[in-house]
Amino acid sequence: MHHASVASDSTRDHRRVRTARRVAGILFSLSLLAAACGDDDDEATTTTEAEASEGTSSTDDVLGPENKATGEPVKIGLISHGATEALDNDIELVVAEATVEWLNNHHGGMGGRPFELVTCVDGNDPAKAADCANRMIEEEVAGVVLGSHSQPESVYIPLDEAGVPVMFYATGVAKILDDSDNAFVLADANSTINLPLEVAKEADASKVGAVVIDVPAALQGWQGDNATAPPLFEAEDIELDVVPVPLGTADMTPQMQTVASGDPGVVHVLGNDSFCIAAFNGLEAVAYEGQITAISQCMSDATRTAVSGEVLDGIKVTASAPIGTENPSTELYEAVMATYADSEVDTTRTTGYSAFTTVAGFGMAVKDIDGEPTHENVIATIEGMELMDLPGAGGLQYRCDRTAVDGDPAVCVAGSLVTTLDDKGQPSEYQVVGNDMG
Repeated sequence: MHHASVASDSTRDHRRVRTARRVAGILFSLSLLAAACGDDDDEATTTTEAEASEGTSSTDDVLGPENKATGEPVKIGLISHGATEALDNDIELVVAEATVEWLNNHHGGMGGRPFELVTCVDGNDPAKAADCANRMIEEEVAGVVLGSHSQPESVYIPLDEAGVPVMFYATGVAKILDDSDNAFVLADANSTINLPLEVAKEADASKVGAVVIDVPAALQGWQGDNATAPPLFEAEDIELDVVPVPLGTADMTPQMQTVASGDPGVVHVLGNDSFCIAAFNGLEAVAYEGQITAISQCMSDATRTAVSGEVLDGIKVTASAPIGTENPSTELYEAVMATYADSEVDTTRTTGYSAFTTVAGFGMAVKDIDGEPTHENVIATIEGMELMDLPGAGGLQYRCDRTAVDGDPAVCVAGSLVTTLDDKGQPSEYQVVGNDMG
């Protein structure tokens, strides 16, 4: 199967529009779908304290020099779904505790004082999520972090009214992205659209087919009166053909025949791994020979087993974390979990990885706070942070000065990671795209 070359990101900035905010919700909702359907690789990578004891010097080098926090603890909150019938996010609780220990032992906590993690599990229930937010207010936490959470507005509203700073891994809620007071978001809203658009431009393709899982959170960015994608493609004179496919469709050959018959130069697949498996196999069945792009939630060991190497080879994937490769970010995450987690952690799961990035991102942003950790001071410290590497993000940098993404003042990160798969479905080196924040 023939695939086009890597896309340039040189014209990315001028295509940012305010309506792109909804697309962050696509990434976020699909990460939850991946968790619900199993975002574990079949051969899970776990880390334990026993493993950490092997090669201690190298682990210590990765963790950084000792810089222990002392004195009265500063409370920060984590609100998680925990384990439900549909998904299991308990990994967030283990990862967050371990990350706090790393911050306290190697980065001096917050202004030299140790973090104390306050957790609340809401079972993916909006009412319980609001209760958890109110508990955080009662506990007088200095700030709250949310990783993989599908009820962000339920948490945000009471915290916002109380002036509590909140850091989200990702969200598509417009009022949160609009917030220039209390909210901070660690994912760029444009990444899932920019990948197929840039690939199509470089390949001089006149049409892109988007195969999108038919759930509102995913589809709203691609189809409808207020959808983000159509005007962006229209501005580049590239036709966009959106094909929604219901979750659970095992054989997508008929839908892929429809896509392929339109002769798109690029086909973009957006769904969880089982959805993408059916799409990839359907494209092979109808002999599609153009470029395929996808989101990271498409890829798992199940995908690598069920899809032929000929199809996998050359697929371009956008991601917010460099899972699946050896690099400083994954080495750091694995070392932190091996050293400080109180139980085994599957370090291939995006749910755990996003919790690490969010907790560590908050911690690094406030570690040099001057004065008492009041809400106002925490917010001012985050807004005044210098540009720095986002922990676990493969070289992506962040700064929360309200200027990273035009029209979305809460967003702290521009750009994303892009990788090209080999014939075994494994990622090559991740490239940072669109992250020039000056």
